[in-house]
Amino acid sequence: MTNTIYLITGASRGIGRGLAEIFLARPNTIVIAAVRDPADSKSSTDPTAAVETLQKKHGIDHLDVVIANAGISEDFSTVHRLSVPVLQGHVEVNGYGPIYLYQAVYPLLKKSTKPTFVGIGSPLGSIGGMEQRPYPCAAYGPSKAILHWIVRKIYFENEEFVSFVTDPGFVQTDMGNAGAQAAGLEKAFQTVEEIVGGIVKSIDEGTRESVGAQLRVWDGSQFPW
Repeated sequence: MTNTIYLITGASRGIGRGLAEIFLARPNTIVIAAVRDPADSKSSTDPTAAVETLQKKHGIDHLDVVIANAGISEDFSTVHRLSVPVLQGHVEVNGYGPIYLYQAVYPLLKKSTKPTFVGIGSPLGSIGGMEQRPYPCAAYGPSKAILHWIVRKIYFENEEFVSFVTDPGFVQTDMGNAGAQAAGLEKAFQTVEEIVGGIVKSIDEGTRESVGAQLRVWDGSQFPW
């Protein structure tokens, strides 16, 4: 039986680690857990080099599911207080990073019988639903909007791909709890264990027709772009 192969970025903690643990518990499954170097998280060449290593040293000949999970949220400014260099830093990781990743994995995804590309997004990057999340996020929000556009465009460019964005909710990761505390809350609302089950369900059961090109919330609902 052919192994199902997953590649997850940002897999050392939080959502990425939770997803990896679920997939690793399955038979006939290979999980490639990618971890970014905090000292150099903006490399445009690392994804390509990593994929070459997977092919040459580990015999990986295809990828079935790629989850672009790595991201940063380190600023809670309003637009009039936003530092452009801070915005650029968020765009490098949250916006450009998934592009570098997708371009590197594209040839291996094309060899899958159900190529699936998932971006971990956020309602804070929504334009149509901005009024539903009125929080200061002038660096993080635009950077996630880039991710949303790219993942949705992938769907329309590849008629065989299942490509969608998933919203993990207000989850109790380091990033989520920092955002909660910035808003005066003790911690975020959902546990990692709670939300990863919903994300996995969308990946397992999702088709182009049911989840493709959507901003899909972890609980199965949709959020406006």
